[in-house]
Amino acid sequence: MNKYEPAVVVSNYNKECNVYETIDAICDAGFKNVFIEWYNRDWEIPQEEQLKYVNEKGLNIIFAHLGYQNINDMWIEEETGIVDRYKNDIRICHENNIPMVVMHLTSKTEAPIYGEMGLKRIREICDYAKSLNVVVAFENTKIKGYLDYVIDNIKNDNVGICFDSGHYHAHFNDELDFNKFKNRIFAIHLHDNDQSDDLHLLPFDGTLNWEDTIRKLKESNYEGPVTLEIHHHRDYVNMPVKDFYKKGYEIALKIKDMFEKE
Repeated sequence: MNKYEPAVVVSNYNKECNVYETIDAICDAGFKNVFIEWYNRDWEIPQEEQLKYVNEKGLNIIFAHLGYQNINDMWIEEETGIVDRYKNDIRICHENNIPMVVMHLTSKTEAPIYGEMGLKRIREICDYAKSLNVVVAFENTKIKGYLDYVIDNIKNDNVGICFDSGHYHAHFNDELDFNKFKNRIFAIHLHDNDQSDDLHLLPFDGTLNWEDTIRKLKESNYEGPVTLEIHHHRDYVNMPVKDFYKKGYEIALKIKDMFEKE
């Protein structure tokens, strides 16, 4: 894959269209690369069927976003089977030639404090992924401290971060120690908001400073796909889903140009 190729999420949160229609619209728009939501939820169209259809359409899966239900259990003393769940998801990704998984470290706005028990579990997951040659990218989610703690303490070369521009803008007021994560940004989720919430708007439809954000990503040596995490929802439903993804593809190309600009 060439640097900064456009990519987009196969979203299960689109309104007034199903996942098959979403995938068709993604293809028609020109996207060749996607990531899938492997959330183990009771989707109307099961995730296994989504994976099958993505493959039938010839789309390249750059990573799977794993689910985050009960993710806060990672940090409690009691054993809940969460490690086995993630290891099983990683095994499935490996068997389907998906080279990377994206994971959260917390959910909601509060979580048990990070510590050795959770770190031990995460290290087991990451070591298992490494044995299968799968990369693990942890996302900057709503609560500060967890991402830094994991990256500071797990030095596996298959472990890095997924930079989420929406969380960065809405939850962190555009604050992230990019120097800490230099050379370890393995994936990105690009979308916009007005800082009121994580709205998953098209880039440039919110208030994020895109010039500054892309400059920081470039300085961190990110050279992967321009990956949009956008949903056909809110006011976008007034636009046909095919037009929505065509606009998304044009925006991805614009961001690609911004990355390539000297």
